[in-house]
Amino acid sequence: MRNKVFFRGRFLNIVLRILKKTLWMTLVLMGITVISFFVIHLAPGSPTDTETTLNPLAGEAARRQLEALYGLDRPLHAQYLDWVVRLLHFDFGNSMSADARPVLTKIAERLPLTVGVNLLSLALVLVIAIPLGIVTACRQNSLLDRATTVFVFLGFAMPSFWLALLLMLFCGIEHQWLPVSGLTSLNFSELGFWEQCADVAQHLILPVIIYTVGGLAGMSRYMRACMLEVLHQDYILTAKAKGLPRHVVIVRHAVRNALLPVITLLGLSIPGLIGGSVIIESIFALPGLGQLFYAAVMARDYTMIMGNLVLGAVLTLAGNLLADICYGLADPRIRSFGGECE
Repeated sequence: MRNKVFFRGRFLNIVLRILKKTLWMTLVLMGITVISFFVIHLAPGSPTDTETTLNPLAGEAARRQLEALYGLDRPLHAQYLDWVVRLLHFDFGNSMSADARPVLTKIAERLPLTVGVNLLSLALVLVIAIPLGIVTACRQNSLLDRATTVFVFLGFAMPSFWLALLLMLFCGIEHQWLPVSGLTSLNFSELGFWEQCADVAQHLILPVIIYTVGGLAGMSRYMRACMLEVLHQDYILTAKAKGLPRHVVIVRHAVRNALLPVITLLGLSIPGLIGGSVIIESIFALPGLGQLFYAAVMARDYTMIMGNLVLGAVLTLAGNLLADICYGLADPRIRSFGGECE
C-alpha cells in the first residue's frame, strides 16, 4: 500500500512538472512571436516593393491595393492578433511572394533536406568528437593531444564558407570527384532508384563534410575540457585508490559527469539546424530551409519569415526539453522534467 502511494505521488509529480514546463514553453513561444513580429516590421522595405517600386508601370494605387490584399494597411497589433488566431489553427497563411503558396507547404518541402543533412553531420560530430575528447583528456600533453589541438585551432580559425570554396575547387573543379552544386544531376530522372540515391549522396558529401568539420572542432575541445575537470575531482581519485580498473573509472564515473555540459551544448545546437544552413545551402545551391529563409528575408516575406521563426523557436524549446531529459539519463540525481537534484 505504501509503495502504491509512493509511485502514485511520483507519477503525479512528474505530470505536474510536465504541465508546468509545457505552460512555460508556451508563454516563451508567444513572447518570441511578439518580439519577432514587431521587429521584422521595423526593417526597411515592404513585400510590395518587388511588384511596385521595381515596376515602372505600377503606381501608388497598385501599392495600396497590394497592401490591402496582404493586410498591411491595418494597424500592426491587429495584424499580429490575426496572425495568432490563424496560428492557433495551425495556419501560417500564404507566402507574400509571387507564387502565394501556403507557408507550411513550402516549409514541408524544404525541411527534410535541411534537417536530414544537419542531423547526419551532428551524429558524425558526436561519434567522432566525444571519443576524441575522452582520449585526448586521458592522454593529456601526448602527441595525439597536441596534434588534435592543432586540428581544433585550425577548425576554429577556418570559416566554413572558405573551406567550402576550397573543397569545391579541389574536389569538384580540379579533380571532378564530386558535384559542387544542386541536389541532383541533370539526368536524374533517367537513373534507377539506387543510382538516384547514389547521385543525391554524392551531392551531399561536401555539405556534410563542411557541417561536420565546423562542429567537430568545438565539440571535441569542449569534451576534452569537461573530462579534464572531472578527472581531477576527489571521487575519481577515490575510485582509483580503491583499485578499480582504469576503464571502469573513466566510463562509469568520469564520462557520465563530463557529458552534462556537452548535453547543454547539444541542446543549444538544435536551433542551428535552420539558422546555420543559410550560408552552406547558398554556396552549394541546395533547396533547403536556410535558403528559403534567406530569400524570404530579402523579399520581406513576412508570413514566411514568421513561419521560419516559429519553427526555430519550437526547435529551441525542444532542444531545452531534450537536454533536460538527457540530464536525467546521464545523471540519476537529476529528474528528467524538473532539472532538480535530490
